Amino acid sequence: MTGSLPLLGRTAVVTGAARGIGRAVAHLLAARGARVALLGLEPGELESAAADVPGPARAWPLDVTDEAAQRRTADEVTEQFGPASVVVANAGIASVGPFGESSMATWRRIVEVNLVGSALTARAFLPQLLTTRGYYLQVSSLAAIGAAPLMSAYCASKSGVEAFTHSLRAEVAHRGVAVGVAYLSWTDTEMIRDARYDAPLRELRALMPWPASRTYPAEDTAERLVRGIERRAPAVYVQPWLRGAQAVRTLLPGVVAWRARHAMGALERRDGIAGDGAR
Repeated sequence: MTGSLPLLGRTAVVTGAARGIGRAVAHLLAARGARVALLGLEPGELESAAADVPGPARAWPLDVTDEAAQRRTADEVTEQFGPASVVVANAGIASVGPFGESSMATWRRIVEVNLVGSALTARAFLPQLLTTRGYYLQVSSLAAIGAAPLMSAYCASKSGVEAFTHSLRAEVAHRGVAVGVAYLSWTDTEMIRDARYDAPLRELRALMPWPASRTYPAEDTAERLVRGIERRAPAVYVQPWLRGAQAVRTLLPGVVAWRARHAMGALERRDGIAGDGAR
């Protein structure tokens, strides 16, 4: 089902809503008239975010990888606000470092939060979306279009959620549910600001040509995501140049490998990079 989605009086669910993009998206959805359920892992920050929302809102602290908590929260959202018409799977984490030296516990956790957590979110709220003929937006990344060195778990998870989104769309379109995937580049969030002090991440970004090396404002990113929600868009390219990257994505692995070949060796010799860098 395509067409527009008026948000006035609708129920919207946003994961990873305590900070950054999720918080900004929740605020904009409420400003357009939605009742907003904010889901996230940090109770204090989440309550603060809910208090800042200009309309009916409530915080539901949870770990997106907890299936029982997801089901329970979905039931509570329905009881308080009615069934969800919009679900934004935004929760995600990242770490930077060479695969061979990184903690596999950290690697696994990234995949569990970013990929499994998104699937559990979709599973918990899908019955509501079927009722409302709603819209599910999965936040992916430039990392799904062109994988980068030093971020194997993040790239794998974001490629995974992209494929999951395409599969889910094909399963539920005939029942009136629209499913979209959002692609975005580096966004000015606390995670990215904190990572400025991480040498491997700085070097990784130095490998990237402009505009892929730029950092973009979270508020602009959120506005474009919400416009995509209103359009029930199958794909949301937050930065317009990402659409071009999508068109040539089959060429990107070779380009990345070529640029990284000498830079990675120099980085290892100079800085002795190790795993578990940026959060």
